[in-house]
Amino acid sequence: MKVKDITLLLELNAAVPGMQDLSADQSTKYALRQTRLTLKQINKLRKMNDIREYEKEAKLTKIQAQYGQEAEGGAEPF
Repeated sequence: MKVKDITLLLELNAAVPGMQDLSADQSTKYALRQTRLTLKQINKLRKMNDIREYEKEAKLTKIQAQYGQEAEGGAEPF
């Protein structure tokens, strides 16, 4: 494996602020009752949603730039 590949893997596995933190997870697989959300949890969910929206917009911008129409003189190729 190349050094470039290893650094890329480390970047992908690095913790992103606002995303899931497994050390803070206190749920059990037998939790049947829903608990009340704290303000900290609500703010974390809001930040995660904001990050998802930003990533979606960035992805759509890249896709539109890649597959969108070219800004040539307006002449059609056919």
